[in-house]
Amino acid sequence: MSTAQAPRAAAGPAALAAFLLSPSLAMAQVDGFLVPFGPVAEAQRTELIWTTAITMIAILPVLVGTPLILWWFRRGNTKATYRPQWHFDTKLEILMWGGPTLIIIALSIWLTQAVFRLDPYREIDAEMAQGMNFEITGAPVAIEVVGLDWKWLFIYPEEGIASVGEMVIPVGRPATMRLTTDTVMQSFMAPGLAGQIYTMAGMVTRLQMIAERPGTTVGENTQYNGTGFPAQRAPVRAVPPEDYARWLDNARDAPALDAETYAVLAHSGDVAKAREDLDRPGDGPLVFSLADPRLFDRIVARYRRGEPVEPEAQPGSPLYRPDRAPLPEVSR
Repeated sequence: MSTAQAPRAAAGPAALAAFLLSPSLAMAQVDGFLVPFGPVAEAQRTELIWTTAITMIAILPVLVGTPLILWWFRRGNTKATYRPQWHFDTKLEILMWGGPTLIIIALSIWLTQAVFRLDPYREIDAEMAQGMNFEITGAPVAIEVVGLDWKWLFIYPEEGIASVGEMVIPVGRPATMRLTTDTVMQSFMAPGLAGQIYTMAGMVTRLQMIAERPGTTVGENTQYNGTGFPAQRAPVRAVPPEDYARWLDNARDAPALDAETYAVLAHSGDVAKAREDLDRPGDGPLVFSLADPRLFDRIVARYRRGEPVEPEAQPGSPLYRPDRAPLPEVSR
């Protein structure tokens, strides 16, 4: 990464207020990781609850015992035995160290199994559905996610559309995601559906999710990346298949997203700023028909040419110029 990707100044109160009053999120029923509507997030919630409960076996005695010990051995209690020479007790040591040791061993085995079962790179298939007791009702949906300053671009290469500021998936169909960033390191998380995964320029990571019922969560960046950080949150909606089909049809009639349009879109700013830059009046998410199905690969290839990316050609840089930021061609 170039020096243009240095940390930005802290977000101000105005940016935070703009996020809190954002109509796209304020009007939505947003489900978080404690109210999941997908089996992956539900399994993660179960792990969190059980891990917390098991850990309390070691923590609660300390929280309860400390004030009791202080009260019992207070100066005015003549019943307490004063033992200035006491320094060791085998039974107490076994209790103090044996319990936490067993907890660590149990959690290590259990959570290691969960890591493989919920590997974000593991595709959601029939075997996984049977093991976790959920149903797959259709083919996977391929989604390519690009992190920008300060918005998310969602590309649906097989459907020929793209969206900025909103991701939509059909209920019952796995979403197979490839993720990258065209600026500083970011981390994507949709807590009602799946955990988080990091993204870096020139790299591709993967994340899988599926919704069992309609709902809305928030696709957010959990890696601080500058003044517009609070606004980089996009609704992730799971909708019935017929609603998803209508959404796709409407998007296919939208203006085209090609390399030139993307160069303008990649400029620092939220979705409202992108609308202004692209002369797209209105508010809320932007949708495009996809003119270049290899756009995601070309964005990744920008950082794989074996030479530094000039600040003028790097989205997020204060010196960024869309006319100086051509995307490289990639082979089919």
